[in-house]
Amino acid sequence: MTDASFDVVILGGGSGGYAAAIRASELGKSVALIEKDRLGGTCLHRGCIPTKALLHTAEVADAVRGAAGVGVTAELTGIDPAAMAAYRDGIVDKKYRGLQSLISARGITVVGGEGRLTADAAVTVGDDVYRGTDVVLATGSTTRTLPGLEIGGRVLTSESALSLDVIPERVIVLGGGVIGVEFASVWRSLGAEVTIVEALDHLLPAEDVASSKALERAFRKRGIASRLGTRFDGVDTTDAGVSVRLSDGTVLEGDYLLVAVGRGPVTAGLGLEDAGVALERGFVSVDDRLRTSVSHVWAVGDIVPGLQLAHRSFQQGIFVAEQITGLDPTPVPETTIPRVAYSHPEVASVGLTEAQAREAHGDAVTAYEYNLAGNGRSEIIGTSGIAKVVRVTDGPVVGVHLVGDRVGELITEGQLAVGWEAHPEDLAPLIHAHPTQSEALGEAFLALAGKPLHTI
Repeated sequence: MTDASFDVVILGGGSGGYAAAIRASELGKSVALIEKDRLGGTCLHRGCIPTKALLHTAEVADAVRGAAGVGVTAELTGIDPAAMAAYRDGIVDKKYRGLQSLISARGITVVGGEGRLTADAAVTVGDDVYRGTDVVLATGSTTRTLPGLEIGGRVLTSESALSLDVIPERVIVLGGGVIGVEFASVWRSLGAEVTIVEALDHLLPAEDVASSKALERAFRKRGIASRLGTRFDGVDTTDAGVSVRLSDGTVLEGDYLLVAVGRGPVTAGLGLEDAGVALERGFVSVDDRLRTSVSHVWAVGDIVPGLQLAHRSFQQGIFVAEQITGLDPTPVPETTIPRVAYSHPEVASVGLTEAQAREAHGDAVTAYEYNLAGNGRSEIIGTSGIAKVVRVTDGPVVGVHLVGDRVGELITEGQLAVGWEAHPEDLAPLIHAHPTQSEALGEAFLALAGKPLHTI
């Protein structure tokens, strides 16, 4: 039996947990990092990294199909699922080895096993006890499902979809959020017929309606079907496929059903409530400094209400480590956290939607939408989309919304504009290299500053 003491004990080795561990170690603290699976968590092994690797494979497939249009003679003769999986797994393995080396070099003690919080704010792993002056909860999230909908066989989660060794001919995606549209995009690029079922009126319903409509148009053009404003009613499965019943009486047939209705916090069975940690709907209740209801116990990442994004988890882990070590870090508001769906086309945003801005500021809101059809670089790479900027009239930029291939690489400029409460007049003199897609943002800033260049 081990009974060890550290300055910081962290439960969960995913994005938030390992970021907290690294930063606390940098600041001179002794750290134990407890993880029941593999360092890196869902993001590295079953989420962000492997799905984006598949999306790159899908992008290459689309590029080959369209090669003749740019003067390249090429032919797509097929998709090799085994080679595709090997490429994806190779990326994950390389990143995993790098993370292991980084953690080891920092002198962080890694404990393998399932941890449980105790009443005296220690963490037990089996019979072993790890005591921390401070404890950080970073146990992440897991796939949600719907009541009565059993996962297994031909009913997939995003994690089991990653392990498929075939390319489905027909697939139904339940949920039009980020996970749903990304997998729909991949499968369509690989040759599948795809139908998305979304109970709300738009794909990516949390985004600005202009972004949602632009994505819907692009998906229709690609042949991805969407059943919007329609609820799932049930599914029948056989060895050969699925029959999905919808609330309007429609039955959809497919090889697989992907359940992509969101993710829930991993907080059950960890002793949190017995230790006095307050929960609400399964999420850990925290204050604006990420303190839980128990002194010296903190929570970060997907178990904290708000955006479930790896980069949010990173930042919260860093924030808590600095808070623990006596620094005075600045909390990061949810509105300055960038959001990206890596579909084809991509959808990226930061800040308020136009509707949210009008709810907050009434009629004192001005928005401008620039069509990427006027952007030279977008025309060259063959993407359509929009750059939309929302400002308070005569005031700062409060929202930036982008749709188009590769626009996820542009959203940091939007984050700077929103985070620094910049006015379009401040941004208009800044030069955007030509020809780049960033010029689309520049055009929107120019227009909101009252001096559009390439628009009438």
